Amino acid sequence: MQHPDPTKSSTPLSTGEPAPPSASDSAATATAPAEQVAPQSRRELLLAMSGIAASAVVVAFDATIVSTSLPQVAQALDGMAVYAWVGTGYFLASAVSIMIFGRLGDLFGRKPLLITALAIVTIASVLCGVAQTMGQLICFRVFQGLGGGMMMATAFAAPADLFPDPRVRVRWMVLISSSFAVASGLGPVLGGAVTEALGWRAAFFITPVAALTAFGLIWRFFPAIQAPRTSTPSLDWLGAFVLAIAVGAPLTGIGRLAAATTGTEQLWALGIIALGLAAVAFLIPVERRANTPIFPLRILRSREARLLNIAGVMAGAVMFILIFYLPLLLQDEFNFSPTYAGLLLTPLVAVMPLGSIINGRLFPRQSEPARLMVFGSVLLGVGCLLTQTFSANSPAWWIVLSMSICGAGLGFLLPNFTLFMQMLAEQRDVGVASALIQTTRAFGGAVGTALVGIAVAKLSVTMGVRFGLVFCVLLCGLIGWVCSQIHMKNVSR
Repeated sequence: MQHPDPTKSSTPLSTGEPAPPSASDSAATATAPAEQVAPQSRRELLLAMSGIAASAVVVAFDATIVSTSLPQVAQALDGMAVYAWVGTGYFLASAVSIMIFGRLGDLFGRKPLLITALAIVTIASVLCGVAQTMGQLICFRVFQGLGGGMMMATAFAAPADLFPDPRVRVRWMVLISSSFAVASGLGPVLGGAVTEALGWRAAFFITPVAALTAFGLIWRFFPAIQAPRTSTPSLDWLGAFVLAIAVGAPLTGIGRLAAATTGTEQLWALGIIALGLAAVAFLIPVERRANTPIFPLRILRSREARLLNIAGVMAGAVMFILIFYLPLLLQDEFNFSPTYAGLLLTPLVAVMPLGSIINGRLFPRQSEPARLMVFGSVLLGVGCLLTQTFSANSPAWWIVLSMSICGAGLGFLLPNFTLFMQMLAEQRDVGVASALIQTTRAFGGAVGTALVGIAVAKLSVTMGVRFGLVFCVLLCGLIGWVCSQIHMKNVSR
């Protein structure tokens, strides 16, 4: 089996200026070549990527499959007062852990983390299925969220281990993004059907079945690729702790601010947000001094990387505003049934893989592939603009068309955010760079949904959601402008 030449990098240049090594980097990990034992045949690559795609399905199921059964769960366990924390606890644990496990994957290899994540998700799902109280369920969902964050951090970075050339990688990444998008759309439907047929506890046992398939494929076919080192790197425990606060505190504070009904609650929420901002300021000097930083600041050294994450924040806000508040508009104001509203909004997720496939075909032919993101922002903006015309009398085909345009736009944006961050990062930082764009997107979603939630609470459902949709149109314009400022050449260096 041939090994790739470790002295050459196939990462495209962004600005033509090579990034100098950080003075705080560990010498053991800064210069040594990667010890890669990558599969060579197309069959081996397909089976390895099938394992990654199956892991993406597990992540999507893990996050969404119980959403339709939660009302019954809360009633059965007498926990309606803490209903929201079943979902909030999961997503908070996932968001906090993505960056940390993304970095650990760079340092110790992604295969062990993928296997560990699948084990955690399986065990936690079974524990959720046998939970006897709402408190137990929330704790198990937090545990499950840690596994979900670990899996997301590694699954979306794994293709960079198998396909050093991004022009080849972008086509294979369609398999992951499509699997994740389709599973996200099917999860609530499948969970609801199982809950109606077998009860809410059975819904928690769907994810372990999917995890067993992913486990077998990863164990058998995904190669053990590990960054070389002459000594074991010292773990940056202080950086990991501060990073967890820097990510988790603002997300918690924003969520509490959206739900606050009194001045005291608002002050507490603002205090939590301030704690997170202070942690961000403290994180910078901590990571500069660390020998092996958990969040290497060099991944944001280039202007393009910073612009990508700004665009990621805004795209996350648009995506989650559409996902969370359009169903509210259709059901609460237009009196559509949940099933009918769900069918009308399905193209938002279902067409996303189609946009990703077209993007993957066009990417290798573009001398400046950032144009594809500009095109995606235009599509997304047009789709958001069309949602302004929705009414109770809107024909189904019009709503489906609008959602399809939005989904296609996201298909041109989301995969490219991850791919471009991988292109800009050094090979040793691919995992943490991929995790960063996932985290910023989640942060944007939290901010966007919180702002629209406040508007809904202060105004009305109709006015609040309409405000959110206008906000989405403005954000799409800003995304397009930011992406137009990203100058990257689709060439190998």
